[in-house]
Amino acid sequence: MTVPSFETIFAVPMTCQSCINDIEGSLQQLGGVNKITANLKDQLVSVEGTAAPSAIVEAIQATGRDAILRGSGRSDKSHAPNVENKVRGLVRMVEVAPSMTIIDLSIRGLSPGTYQATVRESGDISDGPESTGAIWEYLKAKKEDKPCRGIFGTVQVGKGGVGSVFLDKPIHIWEMIGRSIVVAREQDGKVCETAS
Repeated sequence: MTVPSFETIFAVPMTCQSCINDIEGSLQQLGGVNKITANLKDQLVSVEGTAAPSAIVEAIQATGRDAILRGSGRSDKSHAPNVENKVRGLVRMVEVAPSMTIIDLSIRGLSPGTYQATVRESGDISDGPESTGAIWEYLKAKKEDKPCRGIFGTVQVGKGGVGSVFLDKPIHIWEMIGRSIVVAREQDGKVCETAS
């Protein structure tokens, strides 16, 4: 069986074009590397192909730099084949205490502006955001006049189309299983997609 090509993104400390050249030279010696894209400003290296992420880390470390895996996935297709999707994102969650989870969200490919990250009732992304359902616990929070745990927070996306947010929420990791996260443009302090 042939392994499909996938994209893996790494955070790599780089200071100049020479750093990028060293990294690209080391990665080009690996089998299964089709495309390398390095972004000096964002300190990210994207590798497309079939090379194992551990082999990529070793190749980058051979240049004297560290590499931290930021995300991985298919680069050629969307999870929803009928939805055009040039946006790529990664959310890392770590439960640091009972009912306290830190969330590190990064996203790229969006137009500059203010966005709201929300957790949805469903993990079904077959039709993009439309199939993910309402914002998790939105109606319950509204009824009880409490903050909604399904609204993660605001993400500012800059001119380069990249945004990130680091926050904490009173949730358990297991509560996120089977759900999806949607990042939607915010207008006048409100999420465009309203929960029903």
